[in-house]
Amino acid sequence: MAKLPVSEENIVAQFGPHLNYSPKEGYEGRDEPDELVKTHCCFCGMQCGIQLSVKENKVVGFEPWMEFPFNEGRLCPKGVQRYLQNNHPDRLLSPLKRVEGQGFVPTSWDDAMNKTVSEIQRIQEKYGNDAFSMLSGVSLTNEKSYLVGKFARVALKTKNLDYNGRLCMVSAGAGNKKAFGLDRGSNNYSDLEYAEVIIVAGANISETFPTLTHWIWKARDRGAKLIVVDPRMIPLARTADIHLDVRPGTDSALYGAMLKYLVDHDMLDHDFIDNHTSGFQETIDAVKEYTLEWAEEVTGIKKEKIQQAAELWGRANTSFLLHARGIEHHSKGVDNVLGCINLVLATGRIGKPYCGYATITGQGNGQGGREHGHKCDQLPGNRDIENPEHRKYISEVWGIEEKDLPGKGLSAYEIIEAIHRGEIKGLLSICFNPLVSLPNSNYVREALEKLEFYVCIDFFLNETARHADIVLAGSLQEEEEGTTTSAEGRVIRIRQAVTPPGDARTDTSIILEIAKRLGVKDKFSFENSEAIFNELRVASKGGTADYNGITYKKVEDNMGVFWPCPTEDHPGTPRLWEDRKFKTPDGKAHFNPAPYKLPGEVTCVDYPVILTTGRVVSQYLSGTQTRRIGKLVDQFPEPLLEIHPNLAKQYNIKQRELIRVSTRRGEGVFPANIVETIREDTVFIPYHWSGKKSANQLTPGTLDPISKIPEFKVCACHLEPLHEIAPPSKESKAYASI
Repeated sequence: MAKLPVSEENIVAQFGPHLNYSPKEGYEGRDEPDELVKTHCCFCGMQCGIQLSVKENKVVGFEPWMEFPFNEGRLCPKGVQRYLQNNHPDRLLSPLKRVEGQGFVPTSWDDAMNKTVSEIQRIQEKYGNDAFSMLSGVSLTNEKSYLVGKFARVALKTKNLDYNGRLCMVSAGAGNKKAFGLDRGSNNYSDLEYAEVIIVAGANISETFPTLTHWIWKARDRGAKLIVVDPRMIPLARTADIHLDVRPGTDSALYGAMLKYLVDHDMLDHDFIDNHTSGFQETIDAVKEYTLEWAEEVTGIKKEKIQQAAELWGRANTSFLLHARGIEHHSKGVDNVLGCINLVLATGRIGKPYCGYATITGQGNGQGGREHGHKCDQLPGNRDIENPEHRKYISEVWGIEEKDLPGKGLSAYEIIEAIHRGEIKGLLSICFNPLVSLPNSNYVREALEKLEFYVCIDFFLNETARHADIVLAGSLQEEEEGTTTSAEGRVIRIRQAVTPPGDARTDTSIILEIAKRLGVKDKFSFENSEAIFNELRVASKGGTADYNGITYKKVEDNMGVFWPCPTEDHPGTPRLWEDRKFKTPDGKAHFNPAPYKLPGEVTCVDYPVILTTGRVVSQYLSGTQTRRIGKLVDQFPEPLLEIHPNLAKQYNIKQRELIRVSTRRGEGVFPANIVETIREDTVFIPYHWSGKKSANQLTPGTLDPISKIPEFKVCACHLEPLHEIAPPSKESKAYASI
């Protein structure tokens, strides 16, 4: 591997991002489509129902799907515009090969496959099987997620497989497994409607999961109290009863102090604690010194507000706690999750109507994708790859010897570190843009340049794919049959609306062809996606994520089925733990001590300001899709540095003045957006952009020791005003920043 074959300017000119708008009069055939295909949005974990309008094998528009029970026809800005990926000028229509000095040129599928397979074999023969790695993503369906996990272990024979859910749900998953023995939100979202108190922690729901807001408003209409925990006054916080503007990196101190308050004032469900939990005494011992005064000093939240929040939570009859990346993207993300769960367990409000706890899944199939085997430490059914019984069962399903099944591999960022150490020489990626998504992007770029061979499967040439030797033109979500699993744990059907354009192929057919050429065709003889799903069902049987009783027909007949669903006559499980039988070895829910620890990086004289990162309403993840859709870019054209007026005054910063933001890893220049809706000691940058506009030039590679999630939500930075006012946002062309 070398640097880019031509300049990034030349690559962008040919492959984008370019902006796509629908014609003013709409695409031809929009009003008289050949078919309306009921399916689901390709973006966040809400997986909203939508109907795609199809005319002559093209998606030309959409209609709301009013009957689907979660969103009832509602869509966010991304959902409304999602169909514009289909007729996009940047769409890859054939395999590409890297040619030095020319860039990327079309090649035949046979040549692309020959090159890919020969390089995999060369690298593995020379350096060993684990020297070739794979990175996957959870915008893939359950079928493709399962297929990738099997492909990496059986065809590539490597342990080094991981996925971009490592940047999303792994802290939540690890915390859930520690507490409950199972990784899924405990309730479907309709339980929100009758909750008396709702806590939303580290989740900008109004912007990042807008259709979920409806269920919170229904509860508010019935008088529910709302507590929002976030360093910014996000839109939802503006209407909250209590906004706890926590200092980034101090979440566990807040939840520990709230737990101590519940204990001190006997706001506990003693029957539930005594009969259905373990670890309570050790957990409260860990927070016995966490007074309200101490919590105020650590978190920056007035002690009166912490007390009010604890009182509301402690005295409620019904309640629901939701959290997302704001508490999970930390070097102690698992502890933050456990701190939230401890509050739920202490009050016993779980496994009952309108009493719930849920982790909000960020990516489209972030739930199903983390259950069926493309995590570095996982096998299908959310089994443990190091567990001998689990290994034996999956080996039998796959028809291999247990000794030939690789063990636990490296997580996503650890794979980058291993490339730097020379341990990994080759990479296959699908549905992952690590050059934008991973922290410390300059370090990631250097790793890509050290690879001996890199092959990427994607439908657009994303920023990471610009470093590839071979690019295999893959498929959009609506170009294959399949299933995904929503954040609620509802397994739903993705229907093929159109076929891939030009000479592009489905992701599934590409993976199956590589497996065939690697000599394991007999292990990958699937006729269609349903056949893969049926093997997934068997592989998941008896695991904590048990899909054995779920069929395509059952999903279609019921507009989704909640797992676990062990048999075909089982109705599914919308609400967990109603029987008070948890999936832990002792059958009890586990309290876990979650003492406060400092973040991996704290402020100092040289870097005196806290930087946190997150999302905006019109963009999604690394922007591979959304930075190509014109109206979504128009809504938020560039990343801005949110800064409080008092902090701006200290630096004499003016509105839209260009600010150089520096950390120990790099620097970037962003226009200032002076707002009162952020803490005075903190600045915020959204992370969807690339190149010089990437927030992840700045973020650290510090990992949670359990979940291996990077600490995106807190690092120390330095601000330098450049005494220049930025041009209007619409002139920035940040969507194609290099």
